[in-house]
Amino acid sequence: MNVTFRNESITDKMFTIINALIISILFVSVLYPIVYIVSASFSDSQAVVSGEVWLWPVRPTLDGYAAVFDYSQVWVGFKNSLIYTVTGTAVNIFMTVLAAYPLSRKDLFGKNVFMMLFMFTTMFTGGLIPNYLLVKNVGMLDSIWAIIIPGALTVWNVIIARTYFQMSIPDELLEAAQLDGCNDYQFVWKIVIRLSGPILAVITLYYAAANWNQYFNAMIYLKSQDLYPLQLVLKDILVKNDVDVSMLSGDPADAAKREALKTLLKYSLIVISTVPLMLFYPFVQKYLVKGVMVGSLKG
Repeated sequence: MNVTFRNESITDKMFTIINALIISILFVSVLYPIVYIVSASFSDSQAVVSGEVWLWPVRPTLDGYAAVFDYSQVWVGFKNSLIYTVTGTAVNIFMTVLAAYPLSRKDLFGKNVFMMLFMFTTMFTGGLIPNYLLVKNVGMLDSIWAIIIPGALTVWNVIIARTYFQMSIPDELLEAAQLDGCNDYQFVWKIVIRLSGPILAVITLYYAAANWNQYFNAMIYLKSQDLYPLQLVLKDILVKNDVDVSMLSGDPADAAKREALKTLLKYSLIVISTVPLMLFYPFVQKYLVKGVMVGSLKG
């Protein structure tokens, strides 16, 4: 059996080695913080505070996760984030399809003008203060709708959905459906939606991740802590170190241990806040590459 080896110059070999080295450094720099957070969340609180944790859990314990489940504000934030994510994503998908499908039709009058208006919003915005005044004047301040409505549509997702419809839904299919007495609404619901699983899965993932992780709108528009999403609770704990120690389990007289438990609570809460998306991702992962590639073939 003849084996042919590809001859590489010294320059090519050096490039390959340097490239592999850079990628390895970047990989470790991204992976290590994740490993450290997970290890710290399973370590003894005193070990975390004293800096003993570097890579593996030290004196493994579940005290951090027990503190999370005992901390009532976490449950309030988790419930609110779930409501915002499910409701917001449903609104996002509805609005995106409502905008993207008409823009994909060749017979839409003024299609280019509408597309220009959509694109204009990606380059220019009224700013934070006008947006706040708008939300306030329409009566959405300190309500669930202040989180959902301002971000109900993302132009980038409209563009990739529109492109997918153009590439995947032939005009002949629409003509055949119309001959059978199908109107536009029935065509979208019974045919377009059912043939667009990959792109719907992709934009659902995008919207769900954005809704779950968003905290800025909540920080601006919400005043009541009963409406805080989980990410805003996490921000208060990480940035402001705002933890009610009376809600933590443990001996009230042991102040040092309870302070250490506050630190452990941060790491455990970071892990728990990422679990829902990690569980959701495998169900749409198989559609991700296909949907993005088809949706980005042409603008």
